[in-house]
Amino acid sequence: MAISNVDGIVDALANNSSRMIIDKASIANMTAGGFASLWRATGQPAQGAIPTAAAVPTSATTGAISFVNQTAPVSSYIGWLNANSPNGGTNIEIVDRLSHFGGLVLNVTTQQNITGLDLSTLGVVAARLGDANYSDVQWFLEVYADGGGTASNATINVTYNDATTGNLNVVAVGGTLRASRLIPLTPLIPTGQQGKYIRGINNVTLSASTGTAGNFGFTAVRPRTSVALNLGNKTEAFDWAQLGFPEVANDSCLQFIMVCITTSTGTLRGGGKIAHG
Repeated sequence: MAISNVDGIVDALANNSSRMIIDKASIANMTAGGFASLWRATGQPAQGAIPTAAAVPTSATTGAISFVNQTAPVSSYIGWLNANSPNGGTNIEIVDRLSHFGGLVLNVTTQQNITGLDLSTLGVVAARLGDANYSDVQWFLEVYADGGGTASNATINVTYNDATTGNLNVVAVGGTLRASRLIPLTPLIPTGQQGKYIRGINNVTLSASTGTAGNFGFTAVRPRTSVALNLGNKTEAFDWAQLGFPEVANDSCLQFIMVCITTSTGTLRGGGKIAHG
C-alpha cells in the first residue's frame, strides 16, 4: 500500500529511494522577479532538448530528474532535498513537465498554428494531471532562443476546460525576450473567463516582428513542491514535512523552475531522494 505514516516515510527514505543529483549551470539574461526554466541549463540533469512538436516528456526524457517507476500499490514521493545557490532569496520549484511545444518564431505577424497541444488528447495519464478540470496545471510561454528588441504583443488562443475557446489578454514578447524565460499564462485569462482553466493552446499571433526569429513555445506543468534558498552559498536542507511529501506519478518528467532574485539564475547544486513505498 502507499506510504501512510511516518515510520513508512523513514523506512522508504532509508531503504527504498531514487537519488536526485542537482548540478545546474547558471543562465544569464534573466529578469529579477521573473520565472526561469532550468530545462535548458547544462549539467545534471542533462540539458533538455528544444521540442519541435507537441509531446509528452517522461522521466526517461533527457532533462528530467530520473527515478524508478513503481508497481502499484507502491507509490513515489519527493521526500528529501538539499540545495545551494549563490543568489540568496531564490525560490526553486520542482514541477512535472506534462507537455511542451516549440519551434515558433518571433519575426512574423501571420497566425502560427499549434497542432496537438491539448491535454485532453495528448495522452497524459490522469495521475500526472491531477484534478480533472486542469486546475492543477500551470501553462507558460517558454523561450528557447532570444527574440529581437522591437516591441510586439502576442495574442494567444486557448481551449478551456469546458471546451470553449478564446484569446488570452495580450502579452509583451518584444524587448529581446531571452532564452529560458517563462511567462505565466494563467494570469492572462480575461475577467470574463475567470473560473476556467487552460486545457490546450491553439495558435498565437504577433502584433509586429521583434526583428529576430528566436524560438519559443508553450509548456504545461504541474507544480509538485517549492523551496526558498534564503541565503546565498548556504546549503539548505528540506525534509519530507517541509516539502509536503508530494506523490510523484510514474513517468513524471520532474524539472526545476526558478523565480530569479537577480539577472541570472546562478548555479544550482544539491541532491535529494524520491522515496518509494
